[in-house]
Amino acid sequence: MMDASDQEELVGDADQPVAPPNGVINELLNVGQEGNMQGQMEEFLGPQAEYNEEEEERKYYRRKRLGVIKNVLAASVGATIVYSVYMGLLQMQLILHYDMTYREVKYSNLGLEDIDRKMLMGINVTPIIGLLYTPVLIRFLGTKWMMFLASGIYALFVSTNYWERYYTLVPSAVAIGVAIVPLWASLGNYITRMAQQYYEYVNYKEEHVQEQKKLPKGACHNYIIVFQSVFYIIFHLSFVFAEFPMRFVLHDYLHENPHILFNVHSCGANISGVIPGFNTTVLTNLPRSMLLIQVESVLMGFAFLAMIIFLVLCGAAYRPTEEIDLRSIGWGNIFQLPFKHLRDYRLRLLCPFFIYSGFEMLFAVTGFSLSYGVCALGLKKLWLLIVVYGLSCSVFSSLSLCLLRLPRWVCLVGGAAVHAVLLVVLLAFSPPPKSPEYLGPLLVISVLWGLGTALNKTGVSTLLGMLYAEEKERLDFVYTIYHWWQAIAIFIVYLWSNLPMRAKLSILLATLLLACYCYWVMERRLAMKVPFRLPRIPRPRHKVKGYRYLEEDNSDESDSEKSEEDDEEEDEEHVVEEMGAEDGEEGGQEAGEGVREEREGG
Repeated sequence: MMDASDQEELVGDADQPVAPPNGVINELLNVGQEGNMQGQMEEFLGPQAEYNEEEEERKYYRRKRLGVIKNVLAASVGATIVYSVYMGLLQMQLILHYDMTYREVKYSNLGLEDIDRKMLMGINVTPIIGLLYTPVLIRFLGTKWMMFLASGIYALFVSTNYWERYYTLVPSAVAIGVAIVPLWASLGNYITRMAQQYYEYVNYKEEHVQEQKKLPKGACHNYIIVFQSVFYIIFHLSFVFAEFPMRFVLHDYLHENPHILFNVHSCGANISGVIPGFNTTVLTNLPRSMLLIQVESVLMGFAFLAMIIFLVLCGAAYRPTEEIDLRSIGWGNIFQLPFKHLRDYRLRLLCPFFIYSGFEMLFAVTGFSLSYGVCALGLKKLWLLIVVYGLSCSVFSSLSLCLLRLPRWVCLVGGAAVHAVLLVVLLAFSPPPKSPEYLGPLLVISVLWGLGTALNKTGVSTLLGMLYAEEKERLDFVYTIYHWWQAIAIFIVYLWSNLPMRAKLSILLATLLLACYCYWVMERRLAMKVPFRLPRIPRPRHKVKGYRYLEEDNSDESDSEKSEEDDEEEDEEHVVEEMGAEDGEEGGQEAGEGVREEREGG
């Protein structure tokens, strides 16, 4: 009996499932969780039904395009503020220092007249050496940082007016002269680069854009036209804003015409110098020192605002890897290349237009406004002539948009025709002094001169951008040459201040006719597909580890073997480049891709 019951209990225990050990349970749970997590990861990383890759890419490049537009507007506004502050302060300073009572009462033993002469010499003479250092500075600092640094130098000039001494005003004026060419070369380069970037962001699916190859011929010309027009529409407003200190601060302190023009007997084409016989006391009473400090503080605030705009709102002109390439060709080559680019007949034949571009704007602000305007209307109307000129320049800069439909010579030839007619008129025009009835004709001349200036400035900058649109590594050299010749022109205007007015007008007219002839020769050569010489940009020499330059190290390779291999690669690349330039001319690419004959040393 006992044995049978024990056997039944054993059989019953065998029928019940045996509980596994705790470790086995945990392993089973882990296997299940891993499978579940893997499924969730695949679901998370897999293609999402609501995610549209093309749509996201389109939105990304749309943001990039908006960023480019923001950069153009920021650079334009920054340059406008810088020059509004600079020209407004300089005008107010020269008027105050010209007044004999102001000099004797406030700075009797300082010799402000001598300080002003040396200050103007520093501003006008120093830029003639700009070709020597501008490309090196731009490539060392970068285009954006060069604009920021130059705007800081203009702010320094404003700050020195708090303490007017020889050792503050003259060095800051020399610094302004040093910064003029780099600032303008950077601005021209920056606006053209933004046009190239905008084209790349619009056509981001194109193979040549994705592989960062050279842009097709004429691909971004329309964007260059639009961006250069926008820049000059905004920048020319600086002439308007520069007159605010004159109109709202000094205007009520100026004498009336009978006193200021008492000894002036002739104006316009009949005079020599600026305004012979102009009274040396132009102020009825002296402005309070606190008022001048307040004005300078406001101008200083705007100068800092321009610096912040360049620093914060302006993006980089080049990719980081492109900037590395631009610097890596060697500082000696960077120094030489602007001179080598003058072998290009396109630049040589445009030099007279570069010079005239500097002549005509400075003549409008100094020669015409003073020898014709102030001489006939009085000092109180100076602000009106400059404001009308600035508004005219700004409004008519939009006419360069016609290049989207018309040939590129229309702007330059149109502006030259307007100025040629005005120069002939001015040669025969001599309004009598103290003649307010001539206000209407003088304002008309200001408007028409502004029309010619607008067509000239936008035409030259746009033409340079179009000629070198596919050569982004040459833009800084090209715009440096352009603004260096303008600096030479400003220096010549500074030297001729005591010449007879008819001699000045004759020089302007002769330069304009020569510029038109040289431009016609250039366009004719391009139409005949005459090849032009472009210096070869040396191959960047660097070994950088990172996402861009991935090179495998060979620990057994000696330095001499490395240099020999680099030279062989460079020679092969040069041969291919020359063959491509000869075989693939595409209508001459404005007379061929250029005859790349220049070697690194030659």
